[in-house]
Formats: sequence, C-alpha cells, structure tokens
Amino acid sequence: MKSHNSHQFLSEEEVKEIVQAIENAEAMTSGEIRVHIDNEQSDNPIEKAEEHFNRLEMYNTEKRNGILFYVNTVSHSFAVIGDEGIHRFVGDNFWVSTKDCVLEEFSIGNYKTGLVKGITSAGEQLKHYFPYQKDDKNELPNEISGI
Repeated sequence: MKSHNSHQFLSEEEVKEIVQAIENAEAMTSGEIRVHIDNEQSDNPIEKAEEHFNRLEMYNTEKRNGILFYVNTVSHSFAVIGDEGIHRFVGDNFWVSTKDCVLEEFSIGNYKTGLVKGITSAGEQLKHYFPYQKDDKNELPNEISGI
C-alpha cells in the first residue's frame, strides 16, 4: 500500500495552527503535548502510539505528564495516550472526551480542526491537575513529528 504524504494530510498553514494550539494549551498547564503523524501501515494505533511515545522520549518530563496525539494516515486510525503521571489523576472520561472531540471532526475530514479541538480540550482539563507555573519550562518540542 502506498504511503500518504503527510503534507497532503496537513497543509503548512494547518501545521502552524496545530503547533500554535499546542503552545496555547501548554500555556495553561505544565503538561507536555505532542502530535505524531505516521505514514506507515499499522493495525494497532495504541501500540504504535506507545512506540512513538517512547521513541520521542515523552516520558522524559519532571511530572511524567506528556500526552501524545497519534494519527496514522494510512490506516486512518487515531490514538491519544499519556504518561503515568497523568493516569494518577485523570479518569477514563478525560481520554474518552479528548478522543471523541478529535474523532468527531476527523469523521467529516476536518483533521486540523479535530487536532486543535483535542489539544485545546486536553490543555483545559490538564490545567486542573497540572497548572502552569511561572517557572515552567517547555520540556518537549512542540513541533509535529513524522512530517
């Protein structure tokens, strides 16, 4: 199966808007948010998300509060996963509501909008558990990986 070019999936302008959404969300919380676009066939989005989470060293945050939005453009799958620090505080509703927010837009082809809404929702929810502190530093890059 031929891979899709991630630049066809998201335009340069859409990439900028998603990175801006990450920056805005991280201005509310000490949580770290990343997006990975995968252009290789995979039948298990959770497993691939975990693989990329580790490859991107997203566990390398002081509070273990990283979140990865994983999108596979070939298998048309999506997953959102987080580190152990987040799991101590948030319930299943956090993951379900964040995923549903994204998939509602994905189902009608609004990929950028889905990611922006999901990232924004995650930031708003995480600020209750991991509020932004004046001395917070950006522990992980905000750029979208895989593109």
